[in-house]
Amino acid sequence: MSHKQRRAEYQLRLYIAGRSARAVAALANLKKLCDEHLGGRYEVEVVDLLDKPQLAKGDQILAVPTLVRKLPSPIKKIIGDLSNTERVLVGLDLRSTS
Repeated sequence: MSHKQRRAEYQLRLYIAGRSARAVAALANLKKLCDEHLGGRYEVEVVDLLDKPQLAKGDQILAVPTLVRKLPSPIKKIIGDLSNTERVLVGLDLRSTS
């Protein structure tokens, strides 16, 4: 009998286009943010739209990099390199605006 891993509480998808400076910065910022604030309760899928441009339509991606929080609901989107930690935490509902 196989051991099933607990399902991640946060399912995130980061859309990038190639290995641009903004894409690399977004990846690094997302990893740091997840390590500091989500402690193993997350899954990140990185989608390079140069490889899979058809995937942009499903999440209605208009700019890159864009982070999409698939779970928990509702879906949230944050555009940019994720360098503004406060904005990202508020956008992911990890911190209140007050």
